[in-house]
Amino acid sequence: MIPSGSLVEYIDNGVFYCALVLSGLERKLRLLGHSGRETLLPEARVLSTSKERFATENRSAAQSLLKERAEKRSALASSIDLAELWEVVRVGAGVFAPDFLTELLFGDNPGDDECAAFLRAVFADPLYFKYRNGQIAVNSAEQVEQLRHQREQEALRAKQLEEAVFWLGQIMQGETVNAEKWPDYERCMALLQEYALESAEAQAAEQARAMLKKAGLGAPGSARQVLVAAGIWDEDENLAFLRSDYPKNFGAGSLETVASCAEADLDELLADPKRIDFRGFPVFTIDAEGTRDFDDALHVLRLANGHFQVGIHITDVCRFVPVDSPLFAEAQERATSMYFPEGQTPMLPERLSHDRCSLVQGQVRPAFSVLVMLDTEGRVVRKRLAPSLVCVQRQMSYQEADALLADDPDLQLLARLSRRLRQIRLERGALLLPMPDLIFDITDRDAIKVRLEPADTPARVLVSEMMILANALTADYCTVREIPGLFRSQPPPRRRLLTGSGDTLIDIARQRQFLSRGELTAHPKPHSGLGLNSYTTVTSPIRRFLDLMMQHQLAHVLDGKGALFSSDECKTFAGILHQNLARAAAIGQQRRRYWTLRYLEPLEGERVKATVISSSAKRVNLLLCDCLFDVDLPPNPAFPVEPGDTVLITLARVRPQENAFRAEW
Repeated sequence: MIPSGSLVEYIDNGVFYCALVLSGLERKLRLLGHSGRETLLPEARVLSTSKERFATENRSAAQSLLKERAEKRSALASSIDLAELWEVVRVGAGVFAPDFLTELLFGDNPGDDECAAFLRAVFADPLYFKYRNGQIAVNSAEQVEQLRHQREQEALRAKQLEEAVFWLGQIMQGETVNAEKWPDYERCMALLQEYALESAEAQAAEQARAMLKKAGLGAPGSARQVLVAAGIWDEDENLAFLRSDYPKNFGAGSLETVASCAEADLDELLADPKRIDFRGFPVFTIDAEGTRDFDDALHVLRLANGHFQVGIHITDVCRFVPVDSPLFAEAQERATSMYFPEGQTPMLPERLSHDRCSLVQGQVRPAFSVLVMLDTEGRVVRKRLAPSLVCVQRQMSYQEADALLADDPDLQLLARLSRRLRQIRLERGALLLPMPDLIFDITDRDAIKVRLEPADTPARVLVSEMMILANALTADYCTVREIPGLFRSQPPPRRRLLTGSGDTLIDIARQRQFLSRGELTAHPKPHSGLGLNSYTTVTSPIRRFLDLMMQHQLAHVLDGKGALFSSDECKTFAGILHQNLARAAAIGQQRRRYWTLRYLEPLEGERVKATVISSSAKRVNLLLCDCLFDVDLPPNPAFPVEPGDTVLITLARVRPQENAFRAEW
């Protein structure tokens, strides 16, 4: 037990305190501090005890004593050169009593103040010595060097933090900041990007949070705001895409493959006896407005026997994307091109997708053609798959083709045949569930607009039916010859509500809730939704890896070399493709949701019309028909609804940047 009247020192929150012991009880000391207040302190927390005893009756004198001794000890501690002492004792680095080391510093018989001052110096600068259970441990040279390095790094981080706070403030005030002005600019912006995308999971989260907090930017979303202000991100940056592991850029190997691609040699192509020359045929394309990657084209001829020849021509992409090339591997990883309101992310570099492989008007291109002879009822009389050569004579948008239908015999004939082909599929059980395309106009980011484009205009039906025909015939070709491949299928719907075409948007939306999930397999299976026994896709090799892979397989077979890919290899493709397509679909869905919320954002707090799609005891599913946005609400007992009802709901919260949406009755 420490005797009464002893002057002791202890640390509280990193600060040294002098106090006089008034009394002791059960390992606790009742102390008098320099402020005149009494405190209880566990005896184990005492760092030093004076040999001298002091009177405690006169509180005023005791306070003056404590203040005087504290100031003296602080001054003594600041005068101590621990580095010099360490040089003396470091060779035999070990553990020493504080009194021994104090004697080395101050000479024989040091006083209480000197002993306490030495401990203060050790606690103030633990570079050379450590206090452990009443003893002083001498740090080794390696430890000292490590601690020095750590301090240098901490000092550097502190300096970087101060600089970051300043420059972040400048950025938020609208100043243009770059690496020339702020050498740490690139690193700090990378930290903020990682933090904005991964939040608490980011390795840089702690540094980013500290930087933002000290700059007064601690609110959620501040990192994104800084990146937008710095011009690194767009106000509507596609964060879903950035967060994904979808490849952001093409690798050097792929770019080298593209750089070596030259225009197909015409003489070489014509020398192939199996290749059919369609350059003189009235070949045309029909695509969406603004399309630049044209991968399919059509022609139609009236034959002398009263039948019709339809040519579905698919650009020859596999000629430019060898299976053993990095470009093929990257196409597999991407799985598909992605299209957003602000632009596209292509599966293949633009030099191929928009140039070499694209069926551009007036350019001779190698292709694969599915030639079909149809009778007047749209039944297939004869079919042939062959390599070909085409030169597109007309390039039309869907709107242009619709406008020309009344006066264009070829378009009229194809439209009539496509209607018949669709009717045949309907008779086989196909479900036609066309949802309008939601088109965003983001020209004015402060007033996003949307419009719905019908998915079943005559021109769209014409193209879709001809592509379905080509894909179905290719699947049949592979099935009959037992050629391994990738096949799309779909089990029957869990519940069938519709039987034909001409259904309302609400009917279609309801039926879609009961559709079975589509499958991708290495063997043919029926496709209930299309009314076909087998189905694959080959008509978009620029945009879809499945089509590119199947084109390679067919090219090998048509060249008389047999199957390029085995059944096991096709199964491997199917597994990889399933994952990568799911990733791309998730990105697309999230981006569509973002822009829809951006459109709805100005309507927050307002009541809008919605149509009831389905209703159960647990939820009511509604559709905002102007933007095809799904809304789920709990049932309102005071307001029962039925499918097809139009109701008013309140958009209670719309926050695109937070991906937050809440509606209320």
